[in-house]
Amino acid sequence: MQCSWKAVILLALVSIAIQYTAIRTFTAKPFQICPVPNPLNCGLGQDVESFDRMCDEYPYFNYNSSKKTQILILATTRSGSSFVGQLFNQHSDVFYLFEPLYHIQTTLIPHLSPSRFAGDRRVMLGASRDLLRSLYNCDLYFLESYIKPQPANHTTDKIFRRGASKALCSMPVCDAFSPSDAIIDEGECVRKCASLNLTLAIESCRERRYVAIKTVRIPEVNDLKALIEDPRLNLKVIQLVRDPRGILSSRIETFRDTYRLWRIWRATGRKPYNLDLTQLTTVCDDFLNSVSTGLSRPPWLRGRYMLVRYEDLARNPLQKTKEVYEFLGLSFGKSVMAWIHNNTRGNNDASAKHKYGTLRDSAANAESWRLKLSFEIVDYAQTVCQHILDELGYKSVNSPEELKNMSVSLVDDKTFIPFL
Repeated sequence: MQCSWKAVILLALVSIAIQYTAIRTFTAKPFQICPVPNPLNCGLGQDVESFDRMCDEYPYFNYNSSKKTQILILATTRSGSSFVGQLFNQHSDVFYLFEPLYHIQTTLIPHLSPSRFAGDRRVMLGASRDLLRSLYNCDLYFLESYIKPQPANHTTDKIFRRGASKALCSMPVCDAFSPSDAIIDEGECVRKCASLNLTLAIESCRERRYVAIKTVRIPEVNDLKALIEDPRLNLKVIQLVRDPRGILSSRIETFRDTYRLWRIWRATGRKPYNLDLTQLTTVCDDFLNSVSTGLSRPPWLRGRYMLVRYEDLARNPLQKTKEVYEFLGLSFGKSVMAWIHNNTRGNNDASAKHKYGTLRDSAANAESWRLKLSFEIVDYAQTVCQHILDELGYKSVNSPEELKNMSVSLVDDKTFIPFL
């Protein structure tokens, strides 16, 4: 018994010493991040030794909460997210990335089982959060695990939509354009800047006070709770929503093969028996879950979440952008104002019709779906999405005549303000 008591006391003293040393180490040194092994990657041909080498090879990234603000544009496809992303991309102090989670999707989906949707969704979300956390700390090397072929000497030409980021098309990353070039065409960037040096991209990221990322691959704001509560980040979420009827119409026009049966319904007036209704219901369910969380103002979201309707931004882009910038602490300069002016007046050339294009008459485009969808499709969409339509302030229509009457808006004056 005497020996046991001594052992207990000795273990307690050792525990106290270890905790004291850990606290001293944590408070005395800047927080450092090194790529860590993800169990998910074990199935992708990577071994533990490769991660050990990564930690020896890659530089550390010091955490400094007073200097960086991280921004996530949370959206779904065909909701205006490319346009909103460019509002941040135009700011000289923002390091912007267009859909980096695309690389996770293309890498992991072939390895996931269709019969285990719920579990695979958790795997995707876990990998996405890990990547976002690394990118927000300017650790772009972590992205290499999801690029095939894997970059040599941290250089690659496989970054998805690299040209959509001004920071990746200008100094110090690329010297093909001068600082006076206010507008850099995405195609020109890809042609002139050659392969992307991730080390130079990290340098560019670390020079800026804001890191903004756009994604349509996170279903709900609830999925970001761990990142928002991470003390190493100062993450703020801009959730972009759009009338689900407008999203459906845009997808029917853009993804013609995937939405072929919806096109048949629109053309014939007869609903196909094998129509994939989840292409609409998933959007409405995700919106409802996410917006309900946001509008309930949980403590972990206060001051970190702003809800923006695409229609409000389209009708009054300057004023709405100023509100978003104010929420984030960004200055609203002439370059951003000029870009908004040039990209919301509309254009008839081919670039304006590109599926990722941002050059269009934004006010006219906001409710143009009313002229493209049949009343039968609209009526069905209103039935299955009624709750989120009411929550977001979108009005229903009761007849074909009311649907086509463009003089009456279906968007009420309900406004959303950032949490304070």
